[in-house]
Amino acid sequence: MFVRNELSAAITTPLLAIIVAMGAMFWAPPRELLLWLATVFVAKGILVSLCRQFIKAPRDDAQTPAWRAKITAAEFLYGVCWAGVAFISPATQGEAAHTFIFATLLVVISMRVLFASTVMPIVYAGTLPMTAAIVIRFALLDNPFYWAMAAMAVGVYIYFIWLMKGLNATVVAMLEFRAEKDALIAELEQAKSISDEARLRAEEANLAKSRFLATMSHELRTPLNAILGFSEIMRAEILGAHANPTYKEYAGDIHRSGQHLLNLINEILDISRIEAGRYELREAPLDLAGVVAECHRLMRLRAENKGLKLVETFEPDLPELWADERAMRQICLNLLSNAIKFTPTGGTVTLKIGRTATGGQYLSVKDTGPGIPEDEIPRVLKSFGQGSLAQQSAEGGTGLGLPITKGLTELHDGNFELKSRLRYGTEVIVTFPRKRVMENYPSVPERGAVEVRPARAAWHARANR
Repeated sequence: MFVRNELSAAITTPLLAIIVAMGAMFWAPPRELLLWLATVFVAKGILVSLCRQFIKAPRDDAQTPAWRAKITAAEFLYGVCWAGVAFISPATQGEAAHTFIFATLLVVISMRVLFASTVMPIVYAGTLPMTAAIVIRFALLDNPFYWAMAAMAVGVYIYFIWLMKGLNATVVAMLEFRAEKDALIAELEQAKSISDEARLRAEEANLAKSRFLATMSHELRTPLNAILGFSEIMRAEILGAHANPTYKEYAGDIHRSGQHLLNLINEILDISRIEAGRYELREAPLDLAGVVAECHRLMRLRAENKGLKLVETFEPDLPELWADERAMRQICLNLLSNAIKFTPTGGTVTLKIGRTATGGQYLSVKDTGPGIPEDEIPRVLKSFGQGSLAQQSAEGGTGLGLPITKGLTELHDGNFELKSRLRYGTEVIVTFPRKRVMENYPSVPERGAVEVRPARAAWHARANR
């Protein structure tokens, strides 16, 4: 900062020296003035040369203490040269000359203090010689008035130094704040870089996990189909009665266990396809109320065996929805299964279908179960995530029902919302946008037309819209 200040005023101070020399011609010989002026120019030239060398020096290789010592010495030489004006032809100096010298040196002192305020050693080196020159010159005069002026010069100098120390502290604090800001920005950039790299690795790991699960699910289904098929034949005694009736029971156990394992594998395969963007939507016009009513019939026996009441509230005359029927059935069955599973005996499960305020359609499944703690809701919406109630229950499940439902809803451009409070039950609302309601289509596809879209293509299509 000092070097920049000095280079910006490289011409100003020499011009001031010329003006001072012209003013001093009234009492001093021109030869002495020219000699003094030459020394000032030489000292100034040395200072400016050092400043330019410092600017050109590589920032990383600059030896700051050595440069500070060189510039401080050059500033001291410059101050001594300026102080010499007080001793030019002292015998010819009168009251006007003394006043002119006093004012000149105070002006120069103030200028040097301002230029060098960022480095206090340079301030002292440049201004002390001029202050000392005023004090010595006036102290040699046998006049109390000049002694008072010398004292005043000392007081003014002390005041300047006090001001410059405050300014220097402010500048240093500003530079410290700037350095801290730069360091913080560098840390934030480094943290962001690390975070981005970690996110990319996590996404790659998640994608690899989804592909692995999808591949393994396919590999597991092949032998499992054989187990289910042969256990069904053995349970039905198609090839003849068992010699031991217990074998028939074992065959039934094998078939039920295999069926449970197949459902689990199908869920893992679905969530893997959704996460990997490979779930194919077979979209066609469908009656959402009909799909939900069918799911209701499938789950009614299970609800009655548990002593639950299933209530339907369907808005009449709903238009058809452009969606994947298998996905809609899976959404409804998952929500009904969860509601029945966690609702105690004597409770109620309510199914609602209707229009949204924006012209879309919604499906709501509400139960009177124990509810989910608010802090556990994000966990139950993650793959394999389960709440504390599910972990304590014998029917805990795999923790894939809600994530699959949420994923299938988002593939249909819909919105998934879960509302729950402890001891007040849970409600899940699945909303489909207006553009999927058939009455809003500019040209309605023919009945039976099916559009197959991979999930990745569906996401890209939504992004382009």
